[in-house]
Order: sequence, then structure tokens, then C-alpha cells
Amino acid sequence: MATPTPNNTLRQRNVKKNVGVSPIADAELDSYVKANTTAKAAGSEREYQLGFVVVTVLAFLTRFWGISHPNEVVFDEVHFGKFASYYLERTYFFDVHPPFGKLLFAFMGWLVGYDGHFHFENIGDSYIVNKVPYVAFRSMPALLGALTVSVVYLIMWESAYSLPACIVAAGLVLLDNAHIGQTRLILLDATLVFTMACSLLCYIKFYKLRHEPFSRKWWKWLILTGFALSCDISTKYVGTFAFVTIGCAVIIDLWDLLDIKRVGGALTLPEFGKHFAARAFGLIIMPFLFYLFWFQVHFAILSRSGPGDDFMTPEFQETLSDNVMLANSVTLNYYDTVTIRHKETKAYLHSHEDRYPLRYDDGRVSSQGQQVTGYPFNDTNNYWQIIPQDNNQQMGRAVKNSDILRLRHVLTDTILLSHDVASPYYPTNQEFTTVSQEDAYGERQADTLFEVRLMGGKPGQEVKTISGHFKLIHNPSKVAMWTHTKPLPEWGFKHQEINGNKQIAPSSNVWFFEDLPTLPEDDARRVREEKKVKTLPFLRKWFELQRSMFWHNSQLTSSHPYASFPYQWPFLLGGVSFWTNAETRQQIYFLGNPVGWWIASSLLAVYAGIVLADQFTLRRGMDALDHRSRSRLYNSTGFFFLAWATHYFPFYVMGRQLFLHHYLPAHLASTLVTGALVEFVFAAEPAENEITYQAAKAGKKPAVKRHITARERFAGTSMLGSWIAAAVILGLAAFGWWFFLPLTYGYPGLTVEQVLRRKWLGYDLHFAK
Repeated sequence: MATPTPNNTLRQRNVKKNVGVSPIADAELDSYVKANTTAKAAGSEREYQLGFVVVTVLAFLTRFWGISHPNEVVFDEVHFGKFASYYLERTYFFDVHPPFGKLLFAFMGWLVGYDGHFHFENIGDSYIVNKVPYVAFRSMPALLGALTVSVVYLIMWESAYSLPACIVAAGLVLLDNAHIGQTRLILLDATLVFTMACSLLCYIKFYKLRHEPFSRKWWKWLILTGFALSCDISTKYVGTFAFVTIGCAVIIDLWDLLDIKRVGGALTLPEFGKHFAARAFGLIIMPFLFYLFWFQVHFAILSRSGPGDDFMTPEFQETLSDNVMLANSVTLNYYDTVTIRHKETKAYLHSHEDRYPLRYDDGRVSSQGQQVTGYPFNDTNNYWQIIPQDNNQQMGRAVKNSDILRLRHVLTDTILLSHDVASPYYPTNQEFTTVSQEDAYGERQADTLFEVRLMGGKPGQEVKTISGHFKLIHNPSKVAMWTHTKPLPEWGFKHQEINGNKQIAPSSNVWFFEDLPTLPEDDARRVREEKKVKTLPFLRKWFELQRSMFWHNSQLTSSHPYASFPYQWPFLLGGVSFWTNAETRQQIYFLGNPVGWWIASSLLAVYAGIVLADQFTLRRGMDALDHRSRSRLYNSTGFFFLAWATHYFPFYVMGRQLFLHHYLPAHLASTLVTGALVEFVFAAEPAENEITYQAAKAGKKPAVKRHITARERFAGTSMLGSWIAAAVILGLAAFGWWFFLPLTYGYPGLTVEQVLRRKWLGYDLHFAK
């Protein structure tokens, strides 16, 4: 084995010291290196500006061209268009996504004078007939989608990459059918991807000012980074991944600042503390405050009762005007006959004379007791009478929070009971049944007692219909009455199973008393009093909404014909059907540009291979890369690769439904890696520039300019190679974009033969026969 020379050893030490994940490499020399190497080889500042203008104009053309087609509701426009209408009507709605992206749509509707009368009920509903300014709505994501291409170009430019590298990265986003498709419709992903890209750009500009700490520009770009991150997570919760990207870079940056041997002088611990506090303020505290601000706007606008009321507690609903349910609530007394309904599934607590079978399908034995089920329709078998624990309470006494009581099934004159027998579907949960009055007040007396536990209720608070959400807790065993949507077999008439859930905390255990069906209309309790709209502290409303959003987000686990897995996305193995028109044979099929995606995914693997090969050669005492190339490979390109990884790999641990559009932020990061590798492979710096670079790093001016050397002539040749590589990559991407354009824009209609030619990987296209 060859022993490395002292010089090689020293060089390797320097390499290790500069390996990390930073947006740019050695930013203190950025202006010098850019002026003396990159700009000389790749073009002047004016050429960069010209490239920026051309890319931006083309981005607007591709996003806005034919944006009025189709003139009817497409795919998830039924959701996000509807939410914009609710904002404009000020009626409360519920959604699993934060409000920022939806507020932008509402703002656009407000600008054009739209009143929100159309609720986007069905895919295919006509915008023209219903007089909806849908082009204005679609213009918002189209604008952000076009600007995303510009931001990608600026990221590469600010990172001091060559002009071909900038054009390749921006061009792959410009010519991508998935990015175009998502930005021409009333969807949230254009906002998400744009703010994610802005967060990368702002952090790069902040990082370049790290040798001017606490200056006005330094603070400006730090705060703007935090604002972009806030807008990202305020659009969708997957915006958290951008925080991870920036957070990793910040941690490495702080670790370098802590180094007592750092270039530029060591920081004292108080100075380091200021740096840490500034970043914590700009990238954690400020984004959180911005995040809260959008929810404050959300609550301020949605002041009227609406379709989202059912997702919130009665206390929250009382803050909304015109709340019909709360206006109809009635105080509940003992011996009242009531109907009881499950908050989540809307099923009624129901019973009938039929009994559980002796054995279930899995061989377990039941009690053969009377069936207690969940039934979706109102029926006299849903009537239950509230009986006090001692059965001697005076009639007319109100039922209160934490009272112990019994429930009598009116039609069969039996008492609700739960006991230590496994339920039909859940061996760990208790069966619910009913028993005769004789047993209920005899040997089974304890098993018929239940506690009414109001949600957020105060001690002694009266229970009311509609507004009194509660959990019914079996007193001896401490299980909560629960139901779910899986239907029982034929012996249970396809009703829902009712059982005792040992986990009391989940919100799926919540029920409410819906009505008093036998209460006379002239009863004093039915007298309606004008109720004033109440107020709740903002943070209490925010916490309640957050809990509900997170819970419902976690429940998005059902199957979907167009759902996909993360391992399919980089290879573009499938897409999503957005819209079809059988008469014209037109369709919108959400699909990326296969050629562009395969190139970007391949170069991600190439990057990983280059890094592994470099580490292997260094281990063997060989140093094939100059200082600046390696620094850019590990720092700048590494930062882009980190952005891809943090926006891609977390999806593998998610249990919710996933679709191709979830990969768009990661795809954008992969185009940045592609552009960076074009420069690395085809425009490597000549040795002379390494000498100039090291001289500048040592604080020396370069030697008197010499005549063009052979190596410098090689640099010009390599730039020609990078231009050729850029032309080949974008040429192939342009072909893919053009070939799949009819599926992205929804026109023109395709013949059977034309559709079949586009089923490259068996894409599930319509009109293929």
C-alpha cells in the first residue's frame, strides 16, 4: 500500500474540514471566484439576466396558455374552490390543511368581486352556467407556478453556478407536466412548492452574508427565510420537511461557528449565543407567529355557522352566529326519552329483539344477548329512556355532568349493559347488550351503570341535547361506548358494531343526545331564547382546531384507485386521472414529464455514486478533485440533495393516503442536483483556478494576469461540453413535455392509437379502446 505524501495528507485534512452541507461553498470568496472563473467561463451578468427573463416568460406562457379549459370543475377543485366560497360567505368549514393557501384563493375571489354563491359540489359542474370567475381562481396557482421556475433559476444563480446549470435546473421544472398540471387548477400544491423554493433561495442569500452578521441585509434574509417556511407549513403540514432541510443546514452552520479554529477567528460563547438566539428567533419563533397569524385571519373571517360546525366542540360552536344546533338545544331531565347519536359516524344507538349468534366466524362464543348496534336512520328502535341510578329521583331533575345512570330501551323494555364478553369484531373490546329489568336490578345491577362524561364539562353542568357532547363510560369496567363503520354480517343486518373501548381518550368515543322525540311542543324547555354569540380565547380555539385537523389527517388511510407509494414516484410509474370528456375524448391526466423525471432521478443516483467514489479514493490516499470542486460537491450540491431527501424519505413512514403530487417538492430539489452535476461533470475548474482560489483564500491577490494557458483553453472546451449537455437534457425533456401535453392541458382529444402510444408504463389512461 502506498503511503500518502505529506502534501497529500495535508490536503485531505483540509478537505475533511470543508465537507458539510451548506448552501454554497466558501461564500467569502464568492464574488471573487464568480468574477474570475464562473462568469469568465459561462457568460457575463447580462447573459444571466437574459436567461432569467427568457425562462420566466416561458414559464408564464406554459402555465397560463389555455387556462380557461376546461370550463367545469376538475378533480380536487371541488374542495379548494368550495373553501374559497365559504371564506367569501364567512361560513365556518373544516379542512385538514392549514389556511394560508385557501386564503389566497379567497383573496383572489374578493379582488374580482365574487360573492361565493357556487359551492363546487361535483366534478363536471359548469363554471359558465354558474357564473364563477374560475379563470381568476386558477390564475393564482398559475402565477405562483410560473414564479417557481424563476426562483429555481435564482437559486442556481445565487449559488454561483454556470449559466448552463441554471438553465438546466429551471428548464426541467419549466418543462415538467406535473408542475404545469398542478399550477393550472384550483389546488394548493403550487403554493406549497413555491414557498418551499423561496425558503431555499432566502436561506442561500442569508448564508452568503454570514461574514456580515447582524447587518440589516443579514436580518432581512433571515426573517424572509422564516416567513417562507411559515407560508410553506401554513399551506400543508408536509411543509415541515422544509424546516428539516433548513434546520440541518443551520445546525451544521452553528457547529462550524462553535469551532475555535474556524477561519475568520473564533467566537466567544456569548457571541455564539447571539448567533443561536438570532436563528432561533428568525427560523422558529417568527415562523410560528406567522403561522398563528393565518389562523387568526381564518377565525376572524369565518364568523358564521357552517358545514364545519360538527367537527368542533359545542363551546367552539357557540362562537359562531346563526348556529341552528345550539339554538335548538334542550336541557335533559331524568325519565326523558332520547335518541343518542355518534358524533363521528352519525349512527344512532339502536337495539332490537334479535340476538347475537352463539358463535362468531372466528369461533369465539358470544353471550347470545340482545343486539345493540349503530343504525344510520331515525327509528323508534333508537329510543332510550334515561333512568337515575337509584330509580327514586324526582321527575324533572336535570341530568348533570358525571352523573351515574341507566339507559332503558323503550320498545323492548330492557336495560343497556356491558360486560366482560368480547365484542363481535374486537376480542379486546367489551360486548354491549341489554338485559331484562329483573336482571338489571338484581345480579346484573352494577353492569348496567354508566357515567355521562361531558367533553370539557364543568362539575354540575347540565347536559343538553345537540350541544352536550359526551362519552358514555361503563362504570364498573371503565370502557367507553364506541362504534365504527365496518358493518356487521347478515345476522347483524349490516348495522354498525357497538362495543366498549378500553382506550377512553380518542375523540371517536364521543356521542350526543340528538332529540327528545316524545317531548311535547308546548313544553317550557322548547321555548327558544335569543342566544348571544360567545367568545373563546384564540389559543383555545387554535388548539382545538389543531387537534381535530391532526386526528382527521391521520384517518386518511382508506384505499384510493389513484393512490401510490413513494418508491413509485422517482420512476413515474403512475399518475392520477383529473378529468374526462367522453364526447370530445379529452382528458386531464396528472403525470410528470417521464423523460425529465428519469434524468433527474438517475442523476440523484450518480451524485450518490460520485460521493461514495470520492470517499473511497480518499481512503486510498488519492485526491482526484480540486478543492473548490469538492467543496461545491459536498456543500452546495449536498444541500440540494439534502432538500430532496428530506422531502422524499419521510413519506415512507406515513400511514395516510399518498399521491404523486406529494413528490413535487422533492422533484424540484432533484432538478437542482441535476443542474449542479452538469457543471461538476462538464465544467470542472482548471488547476490554474485552484491556484488562484487558494491564493485568494490566503488573502493574497493573484499574480499578474498571464496569457491564456492550455488549461484555460480546456476550461472553454469544458464549458462547450456543459452547453451541449444542457441542450441534450432540455431537448429530451422538451420532447417528453410536448408528447404528453394533451394529457396536461386537456386538449386536443386523442384517438385510441394516440392514447395507446402514451401508455409508456401502463399508465391508466382513458379512451384507450
